[in-house]
Amino acid sequence: MMLWMQWWVWMAAALALATLEVLIPGYIFLGFAVGAAVMGLLMLFGISAGGLALTLAIFAGLSLLSYLAMRKFFGLRSGQVKIWDTDINDNK
Repeated sequence: MMLWMQWWVWMAAALALATLEVLIPGYIFLGFAVGAAVMGLLMLFGISAGGLALTLAIFAGLSLLSYLAMRKFFGLRSGQVKIWDTDINDNK
């Protein structure tokens, strides 16, 4: 069986991407980590995509959906603006 069809490979990728998100914050890798974890769960329960291209397309779709969901849940609310009162360079 090909490596990309193994569920544990997707879970390991999810763990690596989540670790990268901790090291480089900004919700960049978190969507990919969630997409890889969901892909790993789908493979664990026997739902396989078939070829590499379709597997990567499903992973990309899952990552995009998770990123958009997190952006809606964690992002700025409609009409809300971040206003900074202090600067790191302000002397106190």
